Amino acid sequence: MSTVQPKSEALKKAVKWISEKRKENPDINLTRLVDDASFQFDLSPKDSQFLLRLVNDDRRQNPA
Repeated sequence: MSTVQPKSEALKKAVKWISEKRKENPDINLTRLVDDASFQFDLSPKDSQFLLRLVNDDRRQNPA
């Protein structure tokens, strides 16, 4: 199975930032976290939706 790789640098940075924030606080609200990342990294609406799907899929596969 292949790993999903974001194409834009901003999206890659956002994924890394979210990963770090989730390690610091596993109970953090993921929707809010994606919103914050979208704003901080100036993501397009399409990239924001991708990011939200990515973290939700990860949460389903790796429940806390």
